[in-house]
Amino acid sequence: MNEAPISPSHSRRPLGKGGLSIPPLAWGLWRFRGGDVRAAQERVEAALEAGLDLFDTADVYGPDNGEPFGAAEALLGRVFAEAPSLRDRIVLATKGGIELGTPYNSGADYLVRACEASLRRLGVEAVDLYQIHRPDMLAHPSEVAAVLEKLRRAGKIREAGVSNHTPAQVAALRAHLPFPLASVQPEFSALALAPLTNGVMDQAMELGLVVLAWSPLGGGRLAAGHGQGSAEVVAALEPVARRSGVSVSSAAYAWIIAHPAAPVPIVGTQTPSRIREAVDALKVTYAREEWYSVLVAARGEKLP
Repeated sequence: MNEAPISPSHSRRPLGKGGLSIPPLAWGLWRFRGGDVRAAQERVEAALEAGLDLFDTADVYGPDNGEPFGAAEALLGRVFAEAPSLRDRIVLATKGGIELGTPYNSGADYLVRACEASLRRLGVEAVDLYQIHRPDMLAHPSEVAAVLEKLRRAGKIREAGVSNHTPAQVAALRAHLPFPLASVQPEFSALALAPLTNGVMDQAMELGLVVLAWSPLGGGRLAAGHGQGSAEVVAALEPVARRSGVSVSSAAYAWIIAHPAAPVPIVGTQTPSRIREAVDALKVTYAREEWYSVLVAARGEKLP
């Protein structure tokens, strides 16, 4: 008897315990840049129209685009200033803990200053999710936990999460945190498989953490179809994409969402048409053997 196909979940996921919920795909603002506020607002509205109302940014987004530290947050803040009603339609997430030249700083004083600076740039009183961007090996988890609790008590953050943390680092932070973590953000795609085997997905399912998958197209390699290992993965994705009538990119997002941890791909494109196209992922179903064929292509060897 044939098994039912594996379908991406269309339902929203709870984010933390405070009543927030998020869609099955998010929009990332790493490449959110420029001085044209109207064009920036059009991108924001395209994401919202597509149902991608979790916006993931960070204070360090800017220098990679040839702009100052905090530039992506500041641009989004200018959009909010022009159209204040947009803020209420967004689950707003940002990150802190990277200090240029250091490079990581989750010390108590720095994190408080970083969060408050993010709020000023965004022009908001609070963010819905504040994430530690990278683990600071010189910050005791009790210190980080105390800062997050302080920010939460002050009403500056609603939920807290971590990015690029190992399961052991998550466990150490949780041991000192008086409220549950809401999310983890690893790099995860058909070209970055580590969360499947390093315990990230297992811990997320154990604890009910939302998995926010950054670089879900492998830095664009799955959309372009070239780069190390990408041709084989694209070849495995193409039959699913054709059958479903979607792009390879959408099939790649769906491959992520199909995992039982229900990861949320962070869609990074800044092109409105491609933002809208991303939700085609929800049309895709995978037979179990199709999902595993993508994994085998990504590994470059058969499963044991």
